[in-house]
Amino acid sequence: MANGEHRRTPEALEAGHGDGPGARIGAARVALWLFAAVLAARQAAAVLRTPEGERLTDLETWLGPRGVLHAKGSLYDADRFTGTPFTGTPFAGLVLKPLARAGEQALGWAWTFGTLGLVVVLGLVAARALPRPVSRRTALLAAPVAISLLVLSLPVRNTLHLGQTSVLPVLLVFLGLFAVRGERTGGLLTGVGAALQPALLLFAALLWCTGRGKAAAATGAGFALCTALAWAALPQDSWTYWFHHLAGAGLGTHPDADANQSLHGMLLRLGLRGPLEIGLFLALGAAVACVGLRRAVRCAKDGQLLLAVAITGCVAVAVSPAGWRHQLLWVLFTAVGRVGRRRSDRYVWPVAVVLVSTLPAKMMLPNMPVAEPVRDNLVLITALAAAVAVPFLSRAHPRYQNPIPTEYAAPVPARLRRVPLIPFWRRVLTRPNLLLELLLIRVGYSAYQQVRLAATGGTISGGRATAEHHGEQIHAIERFLRIDVEHWVNHAVVRAGWPEEFFDFYYTSFHFVVPLSVLAVLYLRRPAEYRWARSALGFATVLALIGFWAYPLAPPRLMPDLGFVDTVHGVQDFTKPNYGTLTDLTNQYAAMPSLHFGWSLWCGLVIAVLAPKGWMKALGLLHPLLTLSAIVATGNHWVLDAVGGAAVVGAGFGLTYLLSGPRASRPREAVAGARAPQVTGTTKGAAKDRSPS
Repeated sequence: MANGEHRRTPEALEAGHGDGPGARIGAARVALWLFAAVLAARQAAAVLRTPEGERLTDLETWLGPRGVLHAKGSLYDADRFTGTPFTGTPFAGLVLKPLARAGEQALGWAWTFGTLGLVVVLGLVAARALPRPVSRRTALLAAPVAISLLVLSLPVRNTLHLGQTSVLPVLLVFLGLFAVRGERTGGLLTGVGAALQPALLLFAALLWCTGRGKAAAATGAGFALCTALAWAALPQDSWTYWFHHLAGAGLGTHPDADANQSLHGMLLRLGLRGPLEIGLFLALGAAVACVGLRRAVRCAKDGQLLLAVAITGCVAVAVSPAGWRHQLLWVLFTAVGRVGRRRSDRYVWPVAVVLVSTLPAKMMLPNMPVAEPVRDNLVLITALAAAVAVPFLSRAHPRYQNPIPTEYAAPVPARLRRVPLIPFWRRVLTRPNLLLELLLIRVGYSAYQQVRLAATGGTISGGRATAEHHGEQIHAIERFLRIDVEHWVNHAVVRAGWPEEFFDFYYTSFHFVVPLSVLAVLYLRRPAEYRWARSALGFATVLALIGFWAYPLAPPRLMPDLGFVDTVHGVQDFTKPNYGTLTDLTNQYAAMPSLHFGWSLWCGLVIAVLAPKGWMKALGLLHPLLTLSAIVATGNHWVLDAVGGAAVVGAGFGLTYLLSGPRASRPREAVAGARAPQVTGTTKGAAKDRSPS
């Protein structure tokens, strides 16, 4: 059964019934709904457990001690309470009136669960708005996936933490365009959303240009009605917002902060000020609005209304004076656009959008000065790319429904009867998309750094006592086994002089260079083997992270009573160690297993298996030997750490073999044969029959 399932085609998975693929889809759907529920509960708990005064900070600022609508003075008086003014529209203040006298605890519960309810409704509406046709699997799984991604997204998490209303205008637009019947009703809902966030008036232009004039007029009427209602209730505040602050452009204490992901905020961060910045902002905003709306209209007429709405929302965020992070939910919905003619390229844009929308920018790009202009504006750049640059395919394109298929190796039997091969993890022969690989490598390494730090509470010295106790255990085991050679090797290298310099250089220089070089060569020359080797390395690293978390271990150089010499960093104060620029970024107690040795062993094995020449194989195997000597000589690892590193690497290759089968080799002669037409006996006979007599 496992082997038969592994050989099924995607079409068979779609058409399955009974206990086969249909049952698996049902089980996946239940699992995804449970996952979405757990995520929502976790987010609610994180907000409600936050101490009072630190949660819903923006909402509490708006309400003040006696409620925002009952406080003396203007809503936009920055000196009333905390120095932070109310940045919403007067109509948004009017919407908050029912909450003005709510108790803080009751307000926190109502706001948190109310916001999560809005997110669930938004996910359901978005799932039903996917461009047709959609497969049965997509129709069943879209809603829980959409809700999970929304809950995980940074805009929703910021909204829950700050107490913002940014989910409401997005939901109103979605309800107006996808859920309610009648153009006028839908337009009114969109107009109410624009009254909460004025830049959303761009949707009136989208509706007008797509032939929905009644909806566009209703959008303008809804906006005008809500604004007039707020003007009647709050005339002074309305005058202040629309004229004194130029429709909110002058609000916000730090418009150049990273949180302002608009063109205006980007230009301010680049150092532009005054008339030059204003003129450039207006010119760029007009250009983005024209190009973005034109693309959105084209997508809407093509039947991709959800993508058109997402593009228009991205334009609205970019051209508004302040596009705060909690208002950037539109970017996530652009993931529904299809990009690329090959099936292997189809995942790049959605994965990039999801990563940008759910992870901090520092996890996407390194914390280096050269990357700051991109890192600080990463969400805006993604929104601008979706609005004006990304080549989304039209539904009429021949590759929209039928992308160029991926080449797979022949299926193989499952390794174990009870552990079937993963059905969707087939052995691919073609080269993966480079951008997707770089994204995953960067995010994977960021997660690796975060887990290493979290294992000791986020600081180097957080787990010192436990790590030193484990170090004593390892040292005792090595003495029992009579392999405690670290002290002798360490001092012998220090006395010799030049070996110390060599091993210090080898330890600090080759840990990343060699694995990345091996991956690069495999990617360029042996793409099928690249996937096999990359998967094994990924499994090994994940298993190592579990080891760092479960067993913090002090390396020999950080054991104060054993007399080791730290040849790389010098003499250390064990209460306040200093490792240069890495002091605050790395967990020095992540020694078991040794990834220094593990990664080097992975390199050696991959080179030994795949290198065409004997001297190359020998050179590859020399690297883990030198790395083992370096980690012991410099006092950075115990011998048993290397054993642990070898164990996780072996497990990585084993898991790859168990779940996907043996590596899929594709020699050059096989490639040449695949390109040439194969003439079999049947083909010869058919050709003979077709030949003239």
